[in-house]
Parts: sequence; structure tokens; C-alpha cells
Amino acid sequence: LTVIPVLVVYFFSIQLLNRGIDSWFDVRVEQALSDALALGRTSLDAMKDDLIKKTQEMASELQDSNRPEAIMLNDFREQFSVSEVTLFGADGNIIASSSQGNLESKTLIPERPSEHILAQVRQGPLYANLDPDHNGLQLRIVVPVYSNRIGAPPRILQVLQPLADRYSLLGESVQSAFSEYEKLLYLRKPLKFGFSLTLTLVALLALLVAVWAAIISARRLVAPIHDLAEGTRAVAQGNYRKHIPVTSHDELGILVQSFNDMTRKINRAQNQIQRGQREAETQRTYLETILTHLSSGVLSFDPRLNLRTHNSTAGQILGIDLNAGAGKAVTWMNATLPALAPFVTAIQSGATENRNEWHAEVTVVGNTGRRALILRGTKLPGLGAKRGGYVVVFDDITALIQAQRDSAWGEVARRLAHEIKNPLTPIQLSAERIRKKCMAGLADAERETLDRATRTIIQQVEALKSMVNDFSDYARPLQLRAEAVNLNLLIRDMVELYKGKHEAIAVELQLDKEIPLVHIEPGRLRQVLHNLLLNAADALFGHPRPALIIHTHCIGDSECQFVQMQVRDNGPGFLEGVIDHVFEPYVTTKERGTGLGLAIVKKIIEEYSGSLWAENLQQGGACVTVRFPARKASDGAGGAYVREQSA
Repeated sequence: LTVIPVLVVYFFSIQLLNRGIDSWFDVRVEQALSDALALGRTSLDAMKDDLIKKTQEMASELQDSNRPEAIMLNDFREQFSVSEVTLFGADGNIIASSSQGNLESKTLIPERPSEHILAQVRQGPLYANLDPDHNGLQLRIVVPVYSNRIGAPPRILQVLQPLADRYSLLGESVQSAFSEYEKLLYLRKPLKFGFSLTLTLVALLALLVAVWAAIISARRLVAPIHDLAEGTRAVAQGNYRKHIPVTSHDELGILVQSFNDMTRKINRAQNQIQRGQREAETQRTYLETILTHLSSGVLSFDPRLNLRTHNSTAGQILGIDLNAGAGKAVTWMNATLPALAPFVTAIQSGATENRNEWHAEVTVVGNTGRRALILRGTKLPGLGAKRGGYVVVFDDITALIQAQRDSAWGEVARRLAHEIKNPLTPIQLSAERIRKKCMAGLADAERETLDRATRTIIQQVEALKSMVNDFSDYARPLQLRAEAVNLNLLIRDMVELYKGKHEAIAVELQLDKEIPLVHIEPGRLRQVLHNLLLNAADALFGHPRPALIIHTHCIGDSECQFVQMQVRDNGPGFLEGVIDHVFEPYVTTKERGTGLGLAIVKKIIEEYSGSLWAENLQQGGACVTVRFPARKASDGAGGAYVREQSA
């Protein structure tokens, strides 16, 4: 706003200055001065030429005349109307002189020409020039005067004629004006540069003052805007308490007041939002706490069945890391763990039927064995036309079902043991009495028949007693007595006992030396190993190359949390209809088995907070996995197998 007008004014000022200075040196003025000077010089030259002629006439008359020089000079002065006539000798001495009386003259002696003029006259014809006088200008004519006599030295005649005062003043004026004009003409460019430089400095000074004034005015003008900018940056950084003081009541003041109102409202809204977020966070934490401590697994899906949220129990029940599947389709579970296919199918079926609620019961087979899951699904409400998604709550009811079965079988076992054991003793005693009383009086054939019959009765009674004792053991609660046991040493002892009886079976021990101790009663653990090894040996009967592998290792990420033992054989494996119920009472494929061995094993393991499951291997054979909670060596206690390890 300041620079552009100043530059325009400066440009036109420079142009006007240059044109004004150029007008001083107009061609017509220069020509008029030259013509006036030439006119003056022409007039003076005419007067000089006239005086030269008169002087030459005087010199001619002086050559031939015998009259006295003083008289002739006086006559010449009066005749030719000159001011002074003087005759000089060759050496410059005055011979005669005649001059017009002049009271203003300061000397009575005629003015003698200079040596330079005398030398010029001796060498040339004459000297004629306009010389300055004490009163002004005068014409000086000096000519030689030759004599007709041979050998006479030449003389010099000088005529002085002062110019009138008017001619002198005009000539001096014209000469002075012309000289001044020539000086100005010579100083034309420096004069332009000087004026231009002065104008430039004045313009720059005015520009600087104007810019300084503009900056001060702009700062005062934009001070509220600067405050608004700072307030805007503060709001952008989250400071909604910024307040700008109102210093005026103009448009900017109204704008500042509006800004303060806006920040006040935003601050109030922000406080409400933060309060709502805190409440929502509290509710979310409350729900997360509830979901985390629920024994049920909870999964939420979007309308496309992509996993949204889950609780930790869901991953524990399903046996997969659900954090890796966040945002992925439900089929990701099936791809990660194929055993979850029935679970995924049940969820997809419930969502496809588009019912508000549904429930299903599925069975999955995984690394921990066969588990029964019960699902309950709910359709979430949507927002407007947008569908809400689904929530699936499921529980692992395997332990509940097994507990119900164990409770039922325990009740059956107690009743059978009570009902069967009572008549067994009278039957056995009656058979022994018949054998003792009747054997002596019978014939040989009849005696043999009676002996065979009574012996069969006694044997079957003993078998029934053994079965009843097994029933009693299964139904009776275990008396827990735990010790710190080295599982590897106990396995080696049991294998040594079976090597003599089952020499054909190749036993391979894959025992981890770093496993910690387990907390269990050694006798119960021997019973577990006895049943497992006995069942494996029976399954390998008749196999051309029977082999048995016992493997122990630790389970846990950073530290050993569980000690796992696997008993694997290369036999025919479990039947498909039996594998799901192999640990239930009276489930057996043996001709003479009671079906209580593995049931008792399961009961012992579960009483000591362990778990077990059975599965068929892909390469053939069966595998029974037993998992115990690990016990650190620093926990104290110590049994026989701890002392053996130390020894």
C-alpha cells in the first residue's frame, strides 16, 4: 500500500525533473546567447577595424612628415576622435604622446604597452585587441612606423580608444551570461544526478517513514487478530479455557467476544464429553471385569460374522489365541483349529436363520480330548438401518456331564456292591459245605461232577467279590496323601517291572530331565501307570512288532506350569464308538475286563487336580495323555523318589 504509490510519484517526479532541467538548455536559448555574443563581437570588430585603418593612416603620415611628432599626434587625436595617441621608440621609450584630459585617470604618464605586445609588433604588422581598463574596456591598436631614411630605427604608434560604458556593460553582460550558460551546460548531467539523488533520498526517507508508520498501525490493527490466532492455536492444542481480553467494541471486538463465547461453550461441551467418557470407561471396565471373571466364554461378531470382542475364558475354552483373530471372519477359528468346525458351523447356522435367540450343543475333539460345549446366541439391536451383529455365550459342560455320569455310576456302584456282596458269602459257604459233606459219599463220576460244579461256584464268587471290591474302590472317596514325586524315576521303576513279563514289547523312554516334581501319592501314581501299561500291553497282544513310547515334558511359555506324560503304542487304537467313553465305568473291549481300570485312573488324576484324555494317532496306535500341575523344588516336602533323585 505504501511502496507502489511512492514508486509512481517517484517515477513521474524523476521524469518531470529531467524535463525541467532539459528545458533550461533549450536550443533557442543557446542560439540566442550565441547570436547576441556574435553580434557584440561583430560590432566590436567593426569598431576595431575602423580604428586600425585610422591608426595605419596616422603611421603613414608619420613616415613622410617632417613636422614635430607631438603636434601631429595632437592633430591625429582631434582629427580621428581617439582618446590617446602615443609614439614609442624602438626600445619602447615614449617619444611623443597626446591624450584627452580625464579627471578620473590616476596617472599622467601614457600607458605603455607590454613587452609581449612590443615583441609582437616588432615581428608582425600590428597588434589590435580589446583590453580591460580601470574604467571598463578599451581598444588598443599598436602598429610599427617605418622611416623613409635608410638605417633609421622603426618606431611604434599606439592608439587607445575606450568604449562607451553602455557597450562595456552590454558586452560584459552577454559574455557573463554565455559563460554561465556554458557552465550550466557542462554541469547538466551532474545537476540531473544531484537532483535525482536528492529526490531519491527524500523518497526513500518518506518511504521508510511511511512503512514504519504502516507497521506500527498494522500491529495495532492486527493485535486482536494476533490474539485470536494464539487463541485458535491454544484451542487446536486442546486448551478450551483460553480467554482473550476485549479491548474495543468494533467489529474485531465483536469477533473476540464471539471467540470467547465459542471457547466457553466448547469447554463446557468438552467437560460433558469427558464426564461421559469417564462414565463409559467405568461401565466398560465394569463389563470387562464381569466378562473376565465369567466362567463362560463370550464372543461378539459384527453382521458379517467378523470377530469383534471376546473374553479370556473364550480363548481358554476353545484352546486358541483369539487376539490374533480380532476383525477376522468366524471361519478363521476353523482354519486355525480344525476341531472347532462344529462350533463354527453352529454359529453360522444360528446367524443364517436370523433368529433373535438360538442355542445349540456341540462336541469338539482337540488336544485336551473330547469336550461338550453348549452355545447360546443373541442378535444385537442395530442402529437405524444398520444391523447390530451377534453375541455368542458358550460353556464347557464336559466336566459337568462327566460329573453327572461319575455320580450316577458311583451311586450304581455303591448299590451294586451292597446288594451283591451280601449274598456272596452265604453262596460261597454253602458251596464249600456241599463240597465237604457230599464229596465223600459219591461215586467217582458224581464226585468229579460235584467237584467241578462247586469249584466253579467258588471261583465265580471270588470273581464277583473282586468286582464288588472294584465297585467299592470306585465309589469310595479317595484319601488324599500327596508327596513330591520325581515322575521320571517312578516311570523307570514301573517299566523295569513290566520288562520281565512283556519282553516282546519294545519300550522307549523319552523323558525330559528338566521337568519339576509332581505332587501326588506314589502308590496312586503306580496304580495309574499300572493300568495304562496293562491296557497298552493288552492292546499290543498279537502285534508283530509291539512298541511302547513313554514321553514326559513341560507345558508352559516362560516357566513350566504343567508336567505332561504320554503313553503311546502302535496298536490298533481305540474304537470310534468307545474313545468318547473310554474313561467311563463298564466301558471295555476286553473279554474278561470289568471296565473300571481307566475309570479309576481318571478319578485318581482328577482328585490330584490333573487331567487326562485319549486319542488315536494319525500314524496308527493310541495315545493317553496325563497332565499334572508342576511343583517347584522350593515348595518343600520330599518323598522317597525325591531322595532317590538326590542319591
